[in-house]
Amino acid sequence: MYEEYYGFVEKPFSLTPDPKYLFKSETHANAFDLLQYAIRRREGFAVITGDIGTGKTTLCRALLEQIDRNTFTALVLNPFLSEEDLLKLILQDFGVVSREDVKRGRLAGVSKQELIDALYDFLLGLLPLRASAVLIIDEAQNLPMPVLEQIRILSNLETDKEKLLQIVLVGQLNLQPLLRSPQMRQLDQRVSIRYELRPLSREETAAYVTHRLTIAGGSAVVAFSPKALGAVHRRSAGIPRLVNLICDRALLAGYSVHTNRISHEMVEKAAESLDLCRPRSSRFSWLSRRASMVVAAAGATVSLLVAGGLAAPALRASAASRSPGVAPATGAGTQAAEPAVIRRPDAGVSESAAPSGPHADAQEPARVADAEPAARPHAVMIASFPLVQPGDLSESAALRLDRLTRRIQSLGYDVRQVDVDLGSRGRWRRVLVGGYENLDEARREAARLRLIREFGDAQVVTSAPESVGSSTGMAAGRR
Repeated sequence: MYEEYYGFVEKPFSLTPDPKYLFKSETHANAFDLLQYAIRRREGFAVITGDIGTGKTTLCRALLEQIDRNTFTALVLNPFLSEEDLLKLILQDFGVVSREDVKRGRLAGVSKQELIDALYDFLLGLLPLRASAVLIIDEAQNLPMPVLEQIRILSNLETDKEKLLQIVLVGQLNLQPLLRSPQMRQLDQRVSIRYELRPLSREETAAYVTHRLTIAGGSAVVAFSPKALGAVHRRSAGIPRLVNLICDRALLAGYSVHTNRISHEMVEKAAESLDLCRPRSSRFSWLSRRASMVVAAAGATVSLLVAGGLAAPALRASAASRSPGVAPATGAGTQAAEPAVIRRPDAGVSESAAPSGPHADAQEPARVADAEPAARPHAVMIASFPLVQPGDLSESAALRLDRLTRRIQSLGYDVRQVDVDLGSRGRWRRVLVGGYENLDEARREAARLRLIREFGDAQVVTSAPESVGSSTGMAAGRR
């Protein structure tokens, strides 16, 4: 209706999962990169979760468009299938059988084992061609238990060296507890990559709206006022599907009064017409959200956000008492006890020959003075920041550290900060992930991290000290 008036070539806020409209917010870009990495590296299982309307299906469609020609793909959009129907659909998408074969019932008398054998033969036939196969299952939280078990069995199709079928499960937030149920333990242990899509921030919501207007061809004709964009984010809570619904109604309202500028009032009326309740605000809501991230369980160390000064000093003192000899790390602008000095070996390094840069301290492994050797002596360092007087980070370094921490935590890693004293090269704050008994294992993990843009300088450090601010509730490095 309003498309011609605004000069759109198509509806900009359609609810269909058109891949060209994929907006790569921080989490969507991360998920996209991780899925490409998992497929390229033949990681086996990957799980992507997100709330209703966060763009999971659009992400799947965009991923399929970017996959190279040497990768065969199967996309399952209807999870309410029997085991046999799932196998038939996979074979159909891979081109082993035709849709006509299925419609005419030519596979009616074929057993489940015969379908699996046909799939296995197909996958083995890809090896000489240096091709691969990917199965993506959307709405995976609705898969019946027998079908999930069948998917686990499909993951066993492999050679001595690699997986023959890469499987991506995409679903709502309840997919994760489903996979962690006792009966799904075997499948859950096969998952190598997990990622959760988050709603858009206020800035991302504004960019998302502009992105869709531009793709549809009308960004130069119609515009949302800054206040209107704020209302879109507030009413939608950053959920892309709700953003689409609100903006579509707001554009219709603008068309009805023949204006090219969408106002705050139009957005509010659009949200009211969709029966979207006004979000309740609290002057303490920001603090409550941040406080909820602090883990205070017995035996747990204080998270990096707590170490950054968001919790009471008593929590930091408690964490220090649980880790004798190691003081909590502090963020920028926070008064706290001086971190424990970690001395390097007495090997002489001339100042002129010392390297510089964010990983300058990685040339010599740091050791905790008078500490027992760690059971897992190897870790991966993703960043290192010089400490300034009085032994703390600069404001810009603290911001970078916080961003890197959030990013690596989103990938499922445990994060630790360690302050080291490198003599003439000064004091540095290392950001470490994982703990590995085997050096080769640590090197493999570092190589995997270097494939991700933000961690291109990841490297192994040996005899890594215990953390001075560990984020709990995450695996200590993927295996």
